[in-house]
Amino acid sequence: MEKQEHFTKYEIARILGARALQLAMDAPILLKIDKEKLEEINYDVLKIAESEFEEGVLPITVKRPFPEKKEEKLKKLSKEEIKKKEEEEKKIEKTEDKETEETEKLEEEEIKEESEIMELAKPEDELEEEGTSETEEESI
Repeated sequence: MEKQEHFTKYEIARILGARALQLAMDAPILLKIDKEKLEEINYDVLKIAESEFEEGVLPITVKRPFPEKKEEKLKKLSKEEIKKKEEEEKKIEKTEDKETEETEKLEEEEIKEESEIMELAKPEDELEEEGTSETEEESI
């Protein structure tokens, strides 16, 4: 039971699930369990994995990612330095805005060049099309 204190509930669930899967795939049981007890728990792989976990015999480890440490020290910026950085950021934003506007204009021009001019449909045109389709059907 000591090992449970070192794991979160999510890690425990993951460990038990992984071990139960192993047991379901015919992995050997790491504890000596009587047949009576196995029949009592109805050969439930999750319960077997739980008992193995409680006994601390599982060879499963948990790797936790830790953030990388930075060696550089943080320094406090003066008001002048803050203003300079803000101005630089504004300049960068302006140039990015200009670039996006230019690309948008180019895209619009390309669309205009490639597109067709479509006219509004008139009711007279629709009547003419219906009349031609009737005559085509009659000829077939």
